[in-house]
Amino acid sequence: MRTFVVAALSLTVLTSVAVGQAAQSWPREFPPRPLQPRPVTFPEFEVRKMANGLTVVLVSQNEQPAISVRMIVRAGAAQDPKGKMGLAMLTATLLDQGAGARTAQQLADEVDFIGGLLGTGAGTDLSFVNTVVMRDDYATGLALMADVVRRPTFLSEEIERQRQQALSGLKVAAEDPDSVAGLVIDRLIFGFHPYGLPGAGTAESLQSLTRDDFVEFHRRHFVPNNALVAVVGDVTHADAMAGIERYFGDWKPGEVPAFNPIAPPEPTRRVIVIDRPDAVQTEIRLGQLAIPRRHADFDALNQAVKILGGEGANRLQQVLRSQRQLTYGASADLDSYKWSGAIVADTDTQTATTAEALRLAVDEFARLQRERVGESELEAAQDYTVGHFPLTIETPDQIATQVLNQLFYELPVDDLPKYRERILGVTPDDVQRVARAFVRPDRLSVVLVGNASQFVDSLKGIGFAEYERIPIDRVDLLSADLKKP
Repeated sequence: MRTFVVAALSLTVLTSVAVGQAAQSWPREFPPRPLQPRPVTFPEFEVRKMANGLTVVLVSQNEQPAISVRMIVRAGAAQDPKGKMGLAMLTATLLDQGAGARTAQQLADEVDFIGGLLGTGAGTDLSFVNTVVMRDDYATGLALMADVVRRPTFLSEEIERQRQQALSGLKVAAEDPDSVAGLVIDRLIFGFHPYGLPGAGTAESLQSLTRDDFVEFHRRHFVPNNALVAVVGDVTHADAMAGIERYFGDWKPGEVPAFNPIAPPEPTRRVIVIDRPDAVQTEIRLGQLAIPRRHADFDALNQAVKILGGEGANRLQQVLRSQRQLTYGASADLDSYKWSGAIVADTDTQTATTAEALRLAVDEFARLQRERVGESELEAAQDYTVGHFPLTIETPDQIATQVLNQLFYELPVDDLPKYRERILGVTPDDVQRVARAFVRPDRLSVVLVGNASQFVDSLKGIGFAEYERIPIDRVDLLSADLKKP
């Protein structure tokens, strides 16, 4: 028996030593450092301007026998006329629902026959049309695209069909806490500036749109001197340009309407509680006015926001999920548009922990402004940013998008090949400077969508005693108090 005890003790000691050695060699607390970044070569490109004012970007890329043609028009939801919200987005939807001599079905059939893609859409600042075809079908793709861009028919039956789909989408969004929170936070940040209004429209605005509205919006904005087009893929610059000249060379320029919106309001604290009694969790949004995309401090502020809640180094995620287990996810984004921008943090939590999650999120805004960011934390954000960039230029369509974005935001196109160096050039001092200059933790707009009766009493204890409570079915984005009469 004694021999057995000694042997058992020896085995225990050996096991303990082995476990201790494994513990010392296994990286339990820190993930391995990322591999050294590989050099990324952005394809060479050429920018030309046609006589009618159309800007053309040409990029030869022979990795695939395909060609992407993407056009953007400098008009989106922000250019909707007063009372006509949803016009830009519905116009873009209708572009390929009948154009030239082709019906919507004929357009779809011809694109399918050549194995291509044809898409249209609109965002806040712009509308777009793009096609992707095989090299041998370049001319066919351009012919279809030219009809869609230049000669949409806006048939009454298609207008009604798309209108009804848009109205159905609004009904779904009005009952979705995530959608409601997003719309309300934009409205608080941008006020009655076009960026704060619902780009998809309202039931009333969509019902008011007529065929003449679509025809007029298209006539005023879809002109060559208000457009950019990129041709990327397995085609020489000469052949690419010849195709563009053939199908868009006789496109007549027009007088582009001036865009002079009211200024967004100065950041101010305002708390809106959207009451949905049957909710079991609360959607939380915090936001403030920021900078437009062209601002000289965009890269530095973008890295600061990534540290706050982006990929690579996410303080909100660490605190709210990893440390406190209050949510499945938390993030923050720098939404930079042509004329302005916003910082918006996004999370959700159980109803009972609403106040705690809100307090912690606001604290992280304050900490970003108050404390200097460490080297390792900034490096983590930078490593993710530069590591992700090659994934955004893998296909001809992605390359076209990158170049067009530079031109649209009036940024130097020569900066694209220098992207990695530019991001890695941001320092902790830069982050601290822009955080102190632009982050406003004491002026955050706050939106909480959930079962209000279960959490509003706890808001006072975290410094949010003043709030406005609105039933979810009474939200009105066009009213000053955000309430329906």
